[in-house]
Amino acid sequence: MNRWRSPTAEQIYKNHSRINVRSAGTSRKAKRTISYSDIKWADVICVMESKHRSKLKADFRDLMNHKKIYVLDIEDNYKYMDLELIELLSQTIDPIIESSTGL
Repeated sequence: MNRWRSPTAEQIYKNHSRINVRSAGTSRKAKRTISYSDIKWADVICVMESKHRSKLKADFRDLMNHKKIYVLDIEDNYKYMDLELIELLSQTIDPIIESSTGL
């Protein structure tokens, strides 16, 4: 619902020198729901769970065929900016950034 995990990831990576980030949810009840323009804008998409990848592939079939998508496997057990969540996000996202940007 774009309340805890994704906004935390956006917050910790928003000032990264080599990437631009946006967070959005797959649920219609999300604070900010992912849109066609978000998918089109992204070079790489990270989702927290496999069900999010499935939803994106169903809702944006044509666009998702050409996108790199990573499932982070981070369960919805954390609050915004939880220290353990920040550590998990760093452990899973940093290697993706490195491989995608050559850093």
